[in-house]
Parts: sequence; structure tokens; C-alpha cells
Amino acid sequence: MTTRRIFINNLVVQASIGMLDHELIHRQPLHIDAEFDTPITQDVKDQDIGTVLDYRLLREALIEVSGTEHTNLLETLVERLAERILNQFPSVERVKIRASKPEAFTDCDCVGIEIERSR
Repeated sequence: MTTRRIFINNLVVQASIGMLDHELIHRQPLHIDAEFDTPITQDVKDQDIGTVLDYRLLREALIEVSGTEHTNLLETLVERLAERILNQFPSVERVKIRASKPEAFTDCDCVGIEIERSR
């Protein structure tokens, strides 16, 4: 089967994430990279977005999950993101989510977690 991969790189969301005192008080930037594999089951019709998975909806789901409620662990958040995508978008066969905190340390660009799930 032929698949199409949709990707979103470096989506920046202000998130309430972390267990440290300052993280419990202030939101911080969270960078999200994601890949979504979907089967190609029909020809793309240029005038009909219904012939493809609308990446705007994928982006909205990522923002909603990561920006809505406080999460202590980044591991928990990437699990929630993958679960949401697989539950909301039945055509997604594989999802890969990478979330990183660019302000976690001053001696590196970021620290993060990546998960990959398939149906």
C-alpha cells in the first residue's frame, strides 16, 4: 500500500508543563515535530480537500492537547498527543511525535521526548 506522510515541524506552543516550582507557575515554549502516515486510497482532487487529510486539523489537535491543561512529564504529553491523533484521525496509520523544551537547560538547544505509534 502506498502512503502519504504529512509532517509538522517546529510547532511552538506555550504549554504548562513540568514539575519544578517555576514550571508550575509559568507557561513555557514547547516545540513539537510530528509525522503522520496515511494510506493513499483515492486520487487527489485539487479542488477537494476532502480527498486528503487536512493538516490544519492535525495542527489544531496538537495545539489543543499541549496547551489546555498542565502536564507534569513530557513523556505523558507525547503519549497524550499520539493517543489523540490515533483516536481522532482513523486514517492515520502511524504517528511520530517529538516534543522538546528549549528553555530546560542553558547548555543545550533543547531536551525532549519522541514516541512513535502504529495501528
